[in-house]
Amino acid sequence: MFCVISTSLVTVMQLNHVQANLSPLTIGLGVTVWGATLCLTALLVGTLSDERAAQAVELHEAYVGVVEVLSQYLQGGNPRLKARTQRVAEHSERVAREMKLTMKQVDDIRVAALMHDLGQIEVTTKVISKAVDTLEARSSRADNYCFQGTDLVHSLGGVLRGAIPILLNQENHWPAATVEDHTAADVPIGARIIRAVRSFDDLTEPGVGHQELSPTEAIAVMRRDQSAGFDQDVLNALERVCLEFELIPA
Repeated sequence: MFCVISTSLVTVMQLNHVQANLSPLTIGLGVTVWGATLCLTALLVGTLSDERAAQAVELHEAYVGVVEVLSQYLQGGNPRLKARTQRVAEHSERVAREMKLTMKQVDDIRVAALMHDLGQIEVTTKVISKAVDTLEARSSRADNYCFQGTDLVHSLGGVLRGAIPILLNQENHWPAATVEDHTAADVPIGARIIRAVRSFDDLTEPGVGHQELSPTEAIAVMRRDQSAGFDQDVLNALERVCLEFELIPA
């Protein structure tokens, strides 16, 4: 529209020079046809771009769903691990939303939280086939390869690229003197959120070898633990989430 308006104004302002070879009617018709073609092209490109963006969102949501189903299926033999994974994923998602992260970041954080504990789970192609309900369609195939859960995580990296850096940074421990530098520059926000939530879950849920703490006590302990390098913004968001869901009395 800007191009059409600009060209029309220039044509009108310099009509005497343009009229030397063409009549005003021909000039107006030419500008109209050119402007209409330009507008239709813009509309077509915009429509195709919107459709592609919508398909990308749908594909991402589909893979998030597949990861969630696989996580629950593979951890079905360990109810305690499954319950812990669900708690961490839900709290991490809530903290991410509280910190006003984008939907893509929230999904990546949820996926990373769900897949975190799969590293020690051995997965077979037969199990995967059952999980996606395709074993019957390919029953003639006798392949039964084994691989680690981490291989499954990396195989999804082409679609869920955002979850891979989060997973790779989960086991990082930073010296107290360089916590701020690492937190700001090297460690994704998703890794900081999941790491804090997992520690919070360890402190608040019944476990072996430690006393169960209340959410308020757990967050206070995490704030005092300078060597762990927890992000204070994440802890603040976690505290607000606990208040919102009434885990901490108002």
